[in-house]
Amino acid sequence: MGAPSGAATAIDGADAATVRAALKAGDPLPGTAGFAGAVDGALVRDVLGRRPVFVDAERGGWSFDPADLASPRSVPAGGVRERGHERTAWTLPEPAPKRPDAALDAVADAVLTSVRGVDDDGLAVAFSGGVDSGVVAAGVPEAPLYVAGFEGAHDVAAARDAADAMGRELRVVDLSHADLERAVPELAAATRRRNPMDLAIALPLYLVAERAAADGYDRLAVGQGADELFAGYAKVADPAGDDRVAADTVRGARRETVLTLPDQLERDVLALRAAGVEPVAPLLHDRVVAAALALPGELLVADGERKVALRAAAESVVPDRVRSAEKKAVQYGTYVSRELDRLARRAGFKRRMDDHVSRYVASLCDETEGPAEP
Repeated sequence: MGAPSGAATAIDGADAATVRAALKAGDPLPGTAGFAGAVDGALVRDVLGRRPVFVDAERGGWSFDPADLASPRSVPAGGVRERGHERTAWTLPEPAPKRPDAALDAVADAVLTSVRGVDDDGLAVAFSGGVDSGVVAAGVPEAPLYVAGFEGAHDVAAARDAADAMGRELRVVDLSHADLERAVPELAAATRRRNPMDLAIALPLYLVAERAAADGYDRLAVGQGADELFAGYAKVADPAGDDRVAADTVRGARRETVLTLPDQLERDVLALRAAGVEPVAPLLHDRVVAAALALPGELLVADGERKVALRAAAESVVPDRVRSAEKKAVQYGTYVSRELDRLARRAGFKRRMDDHVSRYVASLCDETEGPAEP
């Protein structure tokens, strides 16, 4: 999705008037699902980086697609770039927690309004059988559901069970080694990333999106943002005992994970667009973000259960076994990470080598030579 480098006003995700008002007021959550682009000659990107935009660091010019530029560099989330200088226009709010009853009501209203407000024209849903994708799917009851995975993968079994409970059509994308070997260099080129973790996360989404596009759908609804906003990660549940976060409170650790979204979303948006669909992420709408940020810690994690408020909001729209389902990280739940490792070893990149999967990925992308002879 490119844009002419000389365009003074070209906004992806919102209208120019909304962005101008947000700039004037310093409002980080002006009621959009994210935006990026040029307004009155200035480049802008929303506070969570839900839409990427790039500037050419050497030649000038900008685009929504880094492939259009010789030396692309992301405009930072919340940033404004004007006449070669960047400043921060918006920072993520840090509201005091609301009372539990008010906070739950706000989340339920925001989540259900957002998922029910999605236009289902040309829409498919990426579906893993958990509460995130379950509540998104509930908002668009006529849209087909898609899941990807290797034979025996957890996500495929969970999605089948959840789709059956919801009475929905599920289309399974059965993955093969040939799919990974083909898709890795394509995805690496589209996202400008070659590290195995990023690729293993994005590959199932990319391959689901490819199949949905081949079936005639040009938009894919995703549950992105739910784990970050509603404390879906184990490291948030016990932050004081987990060295993966610096914070020692649930709310503090949740904020740390939310601030990782711009980097993740850039990868995912570029991957989906490269596959031929436009992402739709209702759980990342400003109204949901605002409601989630005001949750007290006990509505994020309680008695070992994570995403407490989101599960409560989903109670009226998804079956209990979907609402309470625990999901694996996508790279593990689809077996993509495992099979990338297996392909690397078959290609001669043994685990005793440093970064053996990275070396394998580089070989697929024709950037390095293969492994040395033993």
